Amino acid sequence: MATKYIFVTGGVTSSLGKGIICASLGRLLVARGLRVTIQKLDPYINVDPGTMNPYEHGEVYVTEDGAETDLDLGHYERFLDIRTSQENNVTTGRVYNDVISKERQGAYLGKTVQVIPHITDEIKSHTLALGESGDYDVVIVEIGGTVGDIESLPYIEAVRQLRYDVGRENTLSIHLTLVPYLSAARELKTKPTQHSVKTLSESGLQPDIIVARSEYELDDTIRNKIAQFCNVEYDDVIASLDAESIYEVPLLMQGEGLDERVISKLNLKSTDPDLERWIGFVEAVRNPSTEINIALVGKYVEHHDAYKSIVEAFIHAGAVNDCSVNIKWLQSDDLTGKNIADKLNDVSGVLVAPGFGGRGIEGKLVAARYSRENDIPYFGICLGMQCAVIEYARNVCGWEGANSTEFNEDSEYPIIDLMPDQKNIEDKGGTMRLGLYDCKVKIDSKAHEAYGKELFKERHRHRYEVNNNLRYKLVEEGMELTGFNPERDLVEIVELPDHPWFVGVQFHPELCSTVNNPQPLFVDFVKASLKYGKQHELNFPVNKDKATVT
Repeated sequence: MATKYIFVTGGVTSSLGKGIICASLGRLLVARGLRVTIQKLDPYINVDPGTMNPYEHGEVYVTEDGAETDLDLGHYERFLDIRTSQENNVTTGRVYNDVISKERQGAYLGKTVQVIPHITDEIKSHTLALGESGDYDVVIVEIGGTVGDIESLPYIEAVRQLRYDVGRENTLSIHLTLVPYLSAARELKTKPTQHSVKTLSESGLQPDIIVARSEYELDDTIRNKIAQFCNVEYDDVIASLDAESIYEVPLLMQGEGLDERVISKLNLKSTDPDLERWIGFVEAVRNPSTEINIALVGKYVEHHDAYKSIVEAFIHAGAVNDCSVNIKWLQSDDLTGKNIADKLNDVSGVLVAPGFGGRGIEGKLVAARYSRENDIPYFGICLGMQCAVIEYARNVCGWEGANSTEFNEDSEYPIIDLMPDQKNIEDKGGTMRLGLYDCKVKIDSKAHEAYGKELFKERHRHRYEVNNNLRYKLVEEGMELTGFNPERDLVEIVELPDHPWFVGVQFHPELCSTVNNPQPLFVDFVKASLKYGKQHELNFPVNKDKATVT
């Protein structure tokens, strides 16, 4: 069976949720026994999002092979239980960079390099590379941006060409649009959808299926109108209504028959869908027995997408522990020794988030110290782990000036220091310690208890590490270094043995958490927070009289 390609474009309004629709469709096709992957084509000129401020682009998602990518790849992995790679995220910057490099090498034999065919051919080559690998029955391609954007035009043209290159019978075009409700007129309006499809058609791409995002049900009149004016069949108008949880969207899409239409139009051979485990997870998310509050201390808390994978990992871990994790977002800039007790008086656990730069560091140190001294479960990720080490060095080891050289290059006690192989690097993009690395943990540690094994792999994204020349002092004063990278003897995990649950990790465990495989440390941290909350009467029962998922 030839590889099938599904191209998903977005209408004239941004933030419609193409990533979730792609992930949901992928989940449904995987549930039918098909091998599926998803590729994101991003129209921005950055080579990757690695140098972007989180306020600009949200979280940078790191793949196992060390690519810094769009956060939608996190949705793809969480929904499909797959592992993505650099080939799953292609940007305009990367495309142009590759084309210019080839031109400098003489690959175009002196020809004039143009958007068509050279840029479009480069785009097509990245998509075909996935399809021609032989690993997938279906490649879903999400085109970033919105139809009509000047930045998206080369991608639309590349898709138009691809439909002819691989055969129309092997491709499908899905267009996600908005059907807004005007309260003054008390009716849904299809004009934005009509105009969006018209704009797409002017570029030579006619949608086969329209997914209409709306706050209200689409009646037969609306569906017929969209079908008639957008040149699709009635059954190819799929309603995408707002859901309480993104994990309900695959079930809503199945209810609308999206997967059946795709199977039929692409003539795919598949089994009946097996969604029993997914439905069980959604039930657990919707009907927990208990609620707990966990503080997330970070620098970018106004923009929740900056910590998207952490948020989702808490949902997965909460479902395992039959509880709903309510995140209390705390701006680290605002935390001081005077207000920390009030800020944390209603939480059962504290997570200090990753980040870069010196802003807000003192607030993170305050949170680490308060958690340590008051036996509140503490989870430090990357910079959050480094803050725990700095705080311990200052207040337990007696090194008052301890710091990271990221924040103070002249620190008397640089307990966190730049990795040796990072010291002569000038380019910032794609040069950190990125991707999957081994971690070996000590038996009887909290980490070993969570993972149930001594050796595992986790994803990294950092330049600084615990200073091997000074780490002896941490051990002398009672901090346990329980996880190491065996190849380079780098500290990966720190713990406090006399604390109920105090764990800091240099890696990013949130990036590996999926619906079917919740991240072990998050599961254990939530379990410890539940225990703490019960002891301090901070857990709250949940009303379980909710509708079940069918």
